Formats: sequence, structure tokens, C-alpha cells
Amino acid sequence: MSSDNGMFGAQGTGDTSGYGGLVPTAASSGSSQRPYGSYFDSVTDDLERAYPDFADAIERVVVDRGELTLHIKVSRLVEVSMILRDKLKFEMCLGVSGVNYPDDKGRELHAVYPLLSMTNNQRIRLEVSVPDSHPHIPSLVEVWAGNNWNERETFDMFGIIFDGHPGLTRILMPDDWQGHPQRKDYALGGISVEYKGATTPAPDERRSYR
Repeated sequence: MSSDNGMFGAQGTGDTSGYGGLVPTAASSGSSQRPYGSYFDSVTDDLERAYPDFADAIERVVVDRGELTLHIKVSRLVEVSMILRDKLKFEMCLGVSGVNYPDDKGRELHAVYPLLSMTNNQRIRLEVSVPDSHPHIPSLVEVWAGNNWNERETFDMFGIIFDGHPGLTRILMPDDWQGHPQRKDYALGGISVEYKGATTPAPDERRSYR
């Protein structure tokens, strides 16, 4: 490979990482049209049959890059999740990822949940959005216990508050850290080193979730 060729087939950009040759594809803001393809139609049909309030709870259904994403109203997240777990056999939630879209007014913070059905060998995603002025989303720890630390990380990095979480504290940054490092409004350099050092508190002074 010559020195002016980068990854992904990029050429002549001077950027050997290849990113200079990538053309971003804008995601559609509307719902995808049926048929969705693959098993996606059967999943949405099964969910609609199992959950009578489907039309009111689901804001839109998006199929993009071979993935099915159900955009759900925050108030219905727990209900839909329980139906997906118990009726459609999505036994695993593979965590939660935060996303910050500052220009998406009133919906600046998004939470994305990848789900896996081991029974049916299927994968889908759930997505909810909230304003940064009121970043509250119901915790899904009672639905999928493995989300505990993932919700803490998303709280730590993005400032999303998961209501009902059994112990919503920072997990990567110190407890007294200011700000949320993966939000777009967080400073990216030119600032003093903020690391404050590490100490191990006495056992009777450590956090307790009891």
C-alpha cells in the first residue's frame, strides 16, 4: 500500500487513517417502511400482538445498516422491555450506551439498549431520548440485572439519571468529579490536569448500598 492510501480505500487525502475519505450517511428521522426484511417484521408483529399499546409506546421503527431499532417513549420503556423479555424471549440486554446530540432540541440525550434473544438467535435495539434539562430514564436493572454497572457508566459519562437504580454512583470518575466526560460540551483539552489522586477510605467510610 502506498503512503497516500489509507484504510477503507481512501486515496489522495493525505490522511492515512482513512477517515478523510469516509462519507457519513445521514440517518433518517422517520420510520422505515415495511417490509423491513430479515426477522424484523416478525419481531414487530409479535410485539404488537403481545403489547396492545404498541402504537402509542413506539415512536418509530428504524431499520438501518442491518439493524432494527425501536424508538420508545421514556414512560413506556419498562413495560416494553418486560414484554420483550418475557413474551418475545429477549433474555439478554447487552448494556446501555449514551449518546449526546446537542442539536436535537428537547432530545439531546439518547440511551441505546442492544438486546439479544438466545432462544431465537435475534438481535434488536431499543432507543429512548430525553432533554438535557431533565435527563431522567427509568432503570432497567429490575428487568435485566446486568445493566447495573452499565447504567452507572452512562450516568458517569453522560449525566443520564436512571430512576430506580439501586446505587447510582460514578463508576469511572471520582465521586466529586465535575461534568460528564463524553458529553459534547465537555472540554477536550487546554485545561489543567484534573486527576486528584486516589485514596482508599477506611472500611467504615466506604460507600454502602444498604
